[in-house]
Amino acid sequence: QSALTQPRSVSGSPGQSVTISCTGTSSDVGGYNYVSWYQQHPGTAPKLMIYDVSKRPSGVSDRFSGSKSGNTASLTISGLQAEDEADYYCCSYASDDTFHSGPSSWGTETKTCPGLRLSFCSEDASSPGA
Repeated sequence: QSALTQPRSVSGSPGQSVTISCTGTSSDVGGYNYVSWYQQHPGTAPKLMIYDVSKRPSGVSDRFSGSKSGNTASLTISGLQAEDEADYYCCSYASDDTFHSGPSSWGTETKTCPGLRLSFCSEDASSPGA
């Protein structure tokens, strides 16, 4: 897997909005609308927050929104709440038929996209490009 570029950290105050960027290349983020964002609290499994660039799974707050411009995808969290403090990272389908992921904000290691499951990019059983 290749690493996407994310800021090491972002900060905000309750009620504010923050945006986390995820920069790749035309071979991953820029080439496909298969960018997902995950939230992970320490010691817990990753939670899918956004898939297909801007879609929210059922049950995810509408305070979370996704977008993309060129080779950069963004996750915006509005109306920050204390429980939003977590690790956020992006994943993108890539032209080499793999998934590229962003690094954990806890360190320099690259996260593995959770399970590379079919639910990675969408909520149905279709696979990227199908």
